[in-house]
Amino acid sequence: MGTATHYLEIHAPAQRCYDWWRPLTHLPDIMPDVTEVESRPPEADRTHWKVAGPAGTTIEWDARIVEDEAGRKIAWKSVDSADGGSTTVPNGGAVRFDDHGDSTGVEVSLHFDPPGGRAGEAVASLFADPQQKVERGLESFKHMMENGLDRSDAGQTWQDPGPA
Repeated sequence: MGTATHYLEIHAPAQRCYDWWRPLTHLPDIMPDVTEVESRPPEADRTHWKVAGPAGTTIEWDARIVEDEAGRKIAWKSVDSADGGSTTVPNGGAVRFDDHGDSTGVEVSLHFDPPGGRAGEAVASLFADPQQKVERGLESFKHMMENGLDRSDAGQTWQDPGPA
């Protein structure tokens, strides 16, 4: 199993940070490999993920929010798809928000368990250097929160900060 965790202090209120993360649909704004996360109504806790894979492929899965403490923590994990198929990439994540008054400590933790064989090799390349990806994503999030950028601004004005 692979794991990547990063903690960063952000000069923004915890509730604002939580509100941005809660639907999970904004993740493509800070994680370049994540091409889409869409809500799956009628269940407010279910999402469908699309991630750029190796050689132009797309890897998809469904996830469910398994823990939700308003303003404090969100955790999710992959689940079998609604159409009965099993998840391609068993994975999950959590984001914790530590309210420090005028700033918020944000910790992102992702874990994944790639399958064996050729599928495992493809997934391994997809999750290549997950620590660096989490660090860069959290830096992007920090920049957005501290500079008052909203979702529509991010694609127009935000540039990847490069290696963390």
